[in-house]
Amino acid sequence: MSQDSSLRKWLPKPAKRRLQMLYRRFVWGMDIDRSAIIAATAYVDRTWPKGIHIGAGAVIDEEAIVLTHDMTRSLYLDTSIGAGAYIGPRAIVLPGISVGEQATVAAGSVVTKDVPQGVAVAGSPARELD
Repeated sequence: MSQDSSLRKWLPKPAKRRLQMLYRRFVWGMDIDRSAIIAATAYVDRTWPKGIHIGAGAVIDEEAIVLTHDMTRSLYLDTSIGAGAYIGPRAIVLPGISVGEQATVAAGSVVTKDVPQGVAVAGSPARELD
């Protein structure tokens, strides 16, 4: 076991989250607002980190996935999560998608189209809730 993994094991969750945020913003160069909350188990794509844009107060929950690339089609696209948006647990946001401000993506949804501001979506593919 390396010393690094044992340190991470004992770090409290808030400290681990802050450390991950610093890495994402300054090492990987992602455009993430300081007030955004990203769960420690969320996957924010590092294949094309310059394509990640996350607004103020956005929340990305446990095991959610935000992608900026599609290797099968050789695409690298900007993916934006608006201010105050919520991405539920295990939701997947595909490359090139824009989730509007105050929008909600339900747990387990697969977002294949842009989500307008203030709209809640759910399902696979994600559709607007009535």
